[in-house]
Amino acid sequence: MFGIGLLKGLFTTLKNLLGPVFTVQYPNKKVGLIGALKFHKKTPFQFLKSQPTEFIKSLAGLHEVPEYPSQATRFRGQDFNWFEDRCTGCASCAKYCPLGIIKIETSPSTRDQKEGSSYDIDVFDIDIGRCMFCGLCVEACPFDALHMGSGFERAHEKRKGLVIPVDELRTAIKTPSTWFRPQMESKSYKPREKESEIKDSQDIGRHEQPSDEELTERWVNER
Repeated sequence: MFGIGLLKGLFTTLKNLLGPVFTVQYPNKKVGLIGALKFHKKTPFQFLKSQPTEFIKSLAGLHEVPEYPSQATRFRGQDFNWFEDRCTGCASCAKYCPLGIIKIETSPSTRDQKEGSSYDIDVFDIDIGRCMFCGLCVEACPFDALHMGSGFERAHEKRKGLVIPVDELRTAIKTPSTWFRPQMESKSYKPREKESEIKDSQDIGRHEQPSDEELTERWVNER
């Protein structure tokens, strides 16, 4: 019947108009005393003793705690995790990047003359302001030194702030996404938790080659 679609659309609008109004607070949300105690994992007495001002705020429901949206472990964020001890400076990631956002400069090293370990990484800059996060650089790395990260709060007021320099890559907390690392999911690895930091590059493993049986499975349709 003509006009049914219009009536359905108006009904949906009316249903949402009369429904409850809510606001998702981000990056911090305000909680009361119970919410504060759950977040800090303290008893009321311990919370009062350690943070008396925040305790009073929590009584009025004004205590702020971080709020993060739910995030899948295979989520590819807007940052990168780099394990320098695995990197040989071959620049495969830079060569395969379709946008040319990775800049690598190396120099001969006198520390170790073994093949694959004879270069120092002087410059390793990643311009995420132009990155489309396709992950081709991660796939191209022959030594699994580069991984997609799980962070997404990279907004910056200046253009230069969107370039990740080598020093930041060295010191950043390593919580790579399980994208390309499904074996990490069986270990209850949760990238968004700081306790899950990968301190040893050997713990993250290598790209796993699928078996012949897995290649015949239509796993894409079963996800």
